[in-house]
Amino acid sequence: MATTSINTGGEDRVLATAQQIVKSLNTPKEVREDMLLIFSSFDNRLSNIGDLINGDSSGPHSFESAEKIILRHDSNSNWDSPEEFNEFIGAVDDILRLIDNLSVGSDNEIMDRAETAIQAAMSRLEDDFRHLLISNTIPLDADGLYGSMRRVSLSFAANDGEIDGEFESFGEVSDGSVRFHERGASLGEEASVDLIEPAAVDDLKQIADRMIRSGYEKECFQVYSNIRRGALDECLAILGVEKLSMEEVQKVEWSSLDEKMKKWIQAVKIAGKLLLSGEKKLCDHIFSEAETLGDDCFNETAKGCVKPLLIFAEAVAIGKRSSEKLFRILDMYDALADVLPNLEAMITSELVCSEVWGVLNALGEAAKGTFAEFENAVQSETSKKPMQGGEIHPLTRYVMNYVKLLVDYSDTLNKLLEHDEIDTGSLQIDADSLESMSPIARRLLLLITCLESNIEEKSRLYDDSAMQYIFLMNNILYIVQKVKDSELGKLLGDNWVRKRRGQVRQYATSYLRASWSKALACLKDEGIGGGSTNASKVTLKERFRSFNLCFEEIYRVQTAWKVPDPQLREELRISISEKVIPAYRSFMGRFRSQLESGRHAGKYIKYTPEDLESYLLDLFEGSPGVLHHPRRKSS
Repeated sequence: MATTSINTGGEDRVLATAQQIVKSLNTPKEVREDMLLIFSSFDNRLSNIGDLINGDSSGPHSFESAEKIILRHDSNSNWDSPEEFNEFIGAVDDILRLIDNLSVGSDNEIMDRAETAIQAAMSRLEDDFRHLLISNTIPLDADGLYGSMRRVSLSFAANDGEIDGEFESFGEVSDGSVRFHERGASLGEEASVDLIEPAAVDDLKQIADRMIRSGYEKECFQVYSNIRRGALDECLAILGVEKLSMEEVQKVEWSSLDEKMKKWIQAVKIAGKLLLSGEKKLCDHIFSEAETLGDDCFNETAKGCVKPLLIFAEAVAIGKRSSEKLFRILDMYDALADVLPNLEAMITSELVCSEVWGVLNALGEAAKGTFAEFENAVQSETSKKPMQGGEIHPLTRYVMNYVKLLVDYSDTLNKLLEHDEIDTGSLQIDADSLESMSPIARRLLLLITCLESNIEEKSRLYDDSAMQYIFLMNNILYIVQKVKDSELGKLLGDNWVRKRRGQVRQYATSYLRASWSKALACLKDEGIGGGSTNASKVTLKERFRSFNLCFEEIYRVQTAWKVPDPQLREELRISISEKVIPAYRSFMGRFRSQLESGRHAGKYIKYTPEDLESYLLDLFEGSPGVLHHPRRKSS
C-alpha cells in the first residue's frame, strides 16, 4: 500500500492561522482567492488551504467532500488501490484541520458532522491498523537464528563406578565414557530480525498518527499491544518456551527440565538481543509523534514477552537443588545478566526492570546455594565399597571434572562469591597467598582439599597397606593432572602442583616399603651363617623358597591392581626393578653354587633376574596373572 506524507503539527498551525485570517476579513470570494494565491506563493504548505475554505466562511464544500470520502469506505470494504487509501487519509487530515479551526465558537452542526465523520474514520482505521499488524507479522525463523549462533561445548569423563546419592547421575552417558555440557550459544554480531514487513511500517505509522491526533490513543494502544504481545508469544513458542506455572516447572523431571532450561537460555538471548530490540525500533518509528504512547506500547509488549521467561527462571531458582543443575543455572544467570543492560535501556517501566533484577538475583543465590551443597556433599560422601584394584574413585573423577567445568564460569562465580565468608582453617596455605587468590580459587582449593581428605579416608577401606598407597597415588595424580592441564593450574598455582607431585612420590616410597620389604628381607645375608661358601643350605633353601613365595604372591595380587597413568605405572615398575633385581642378582650370585651342587636346585632357584624383570612388566595392568612358564636358563 502506498503511503502519503505526514502533516506535522507545525503545518496544521500555519494552515489554521492563514485560514482564520482570510475568514476574519469577510471579503468576497474573488478577493479571498487572490489572497490565497498570495499566501501560497510565500509558503507551499498553504497550497491546499483553498480546499478548506471554499464558498462561505464555514467551508461546507470541502467538508462535504471529505465527509463523503470517509463515509463511502466502511470497515467491510477493501482498498481498491494505494491512491484510495491516501485519499482517505487526506480526507481525515482535512476534517481534523477543520475541527481545529472550528473549535472556537463555530457552527455546531458542522462540528457534530465532523466528529461523526472522524468516529467513522477511526473505526475504519482501527480495523486497518489491526489487519496490517496481523497480516504483515513475519514468523520467526528459529532455524536461521540457531544457525548463526556460536556454540561452546565442554566435556568431562563420566562416572564409571559406584558412588552414592549426590554423585549418582551426573555425567553418566550410554557409552560410560564422556559427558558433554553445552555451555550455550552466543548470537553473532550480524544477527538481525524483521518483525513486520518493512513495506507496511509507514502505513501503520500514518494510521497511528491520525488515531492519536483524533484522541484515539487508548484504542491504538490496545490494538497494538495486544497483537504485538501475541506475536511475541508466538516467537517464544517457536523457540520452544512453554507457558508453565511455577508449580508445573518444579514437577518436571531433570532430563526434561534440562532441555527446557537450554531452550530458555536461547530464548532469552534471542528475545533480549533481537526480538525486543526490533520491537523497540518498530514502536519508536510507528509512534514517533507520541513518544510516551510508544513507550507504553513497548512496555506492555515487552512485559508480555518477559513474564513467562521470568516465571520459569524463578521456578528453577527456588526448586530442589542438585549438583547437575549448577551449570545450567549459571548459564541462565549469564544469559539474563547479558541482556539486562539492553532491557534496562529499552524498558521504561521500573516494575518490569525490578522484576528482572529480582529473578537474576534469585538465580545467583540458587547457583551459590547449589555450589555450597555440592561442597557439603563432597565432604560427606561416605561410600564404603573400595575400588577394585585401587583404581581412581568415581568421586575423584566426578569432582575434578565438575571443578574443571566450574573454572569456565570463574568470572560469574567470582562476582557471586565475592562477599561470602568461608572457613579456611583446613587449607595448608599462608595467609598472604590465600588473600591474593580470587574468591573462586579459594572455594575450589577448599573443595579439592575436602576431596583429598575424603580420598584419604577411603584408602583405609583397604586391608593391604600397599594397596592403600596405590589408591592414593592414582587419585592424587589424577587430581594433579586435572589441575595442571586446565585453567585450574593458574588458579591454584605451580606451588600447589609441586606439593602434590611430592606427595605422590612419598606414596610411591611407602608402597615399595609396604609391598617389597618382606621379599627383600629374604635376600639379606643376616642369619644365613658363614660366608658364601659355607652358608647353611637349609637356610638358603628357606630364603629362596620364601622369596619365591613372596614374589609369586605379589605377582598374583598386584597384576590385578590398576595404575591407569602409563607414566606412573612405568615409574613404579622401574622403582621396583631397581630395588629387587640387583638384590636378587647379588644374592643368587653369591649362593647359587651351593644349592646347584645338590639335588632339586631348580625347586628353589626358580627364576633368573631376567625372569623377574619380565614379570614385573605385568604389574598394575588390572588383569590377574599366574606364573606358569618355567625358569629360563641363564647363559
